[in-house]
Amino acid sequence: MTTYQLGVLFGDGIGPEITQSAVDILQAASRKEGLQMDFVTLPMGWEGIEKYGDPLPQHTKDELAKLHGWLMGPHDSAAYPGQHRAGRNPSGELRHDFDLFSNVRPAKNMPGIEGVVRNTDLIIFRENTEGFYCDRNMFAGAGEWQVTEDLVISAGVFTRKAAERIAHEAFRMAMQRRKKVTVVHKANVIKLGTGLFKRVCLEVALHYPEVQVDDYHIDAMTAHLVRRARDFDVIVTENMFGDILSDLTGELVGSLGLAPSVNTSDRHAMAQAAHGSAPDIAGQNIANPVGMILSAVMLLQWLSARHRDAALQAAGERIEQAVFKTLEEGVKTRDLKGSASTTVFTAAVIANL
Repeated sequence: MTTYQLGVLFGDGIGPEITQSAVDILQAASRKEGLQMDFVTLPMGWEGIEKYGDPLPQHTKDELAKLHGWLMGPHDSAAYPGQHRAGRNPSGELRHDFDLFSNVRPAKNMPGIEGVVRNTDLIIFRENTEGFYCDRNMFAGAGEWQVTEDLVISAGVFTRKAAERIAHEAFRMAMQRRKKVTVVHKANVIKLGTGLFKRVCLEVALHYPEVQVDDYHIDAMTAHLVRRARDFDVIVTENMFGDILSDLTGELVGSLGLAPSVNTSDRHAMAQAAHGSAPDIAGQNIANPVGMILSAVMLLQWLSARHRDAALQAAGERIEQAVFKTLEEGVKTRDLKGSASTTVFTAAVIANL
């Protein structure tokens, strides 16, 4: 039997609380399915700064490369000392170093949660290495230049390779779902950059004749999601647009605190909730761990496909259903108008496994 080794980066703010919740639930579900899992804790964020003088020590990256996957808690990089704010934040660094080109962010209505929209079940595939996020698309340097005190130039990078591989990820997922892909771009204004992205995605679509394809400009897409989110299945877009749209869809179905994501390459995967570190409520045991828990589910699904291990998929399904049942029973954290603490919610999910 394979022993799956998962890295754990607890992070900053509410990171230790919600990440511990996910670890506890993974351990319980693994026992139910007869899986062997070891968790390897590694420093990141303030812990890395205090121990190694680096929010993402080289030791952490070296160890992560040896593991099957990892869970990354949120980081509070805006509060780091100035020298650590100048470069990539820990999340951007890992996405860059491990070429985690695919950021997958689902949004669907959950039992017991009242959202702005109803009957919605969509997935956003966000290209994770290029676009307008300059910290991730350069071999060296930040990709921004301050020409004068009053003039800054920021570079956006778009390549055929990046567009092709995220498009294939999106279309493969669509083949497992409702067979519909929406390409989001701004080719009417950013004609060369997002124009290339759109064109390549439509070329990839020719390899999937069963999939229905449409496309929208980013500004129009925000309006369509608010008005008719239920009509969308798989959305594929560039880095910054995907970040914005996934925060929107997370809130539309109930709360950004519910929003999971997974970052993947052909060889590595990192579970990471879509929300931030919420330092204002850190240490109070009131944070919503659902986004992190469901991110761990996505990691199990990726591992199951990579290692052809049905027990991993079963463990993920068991956790997801336990989370939904817990919410339906009315056990919710304060952001969901409930009164449960982080640890109470976690215990309720484990009981429902």
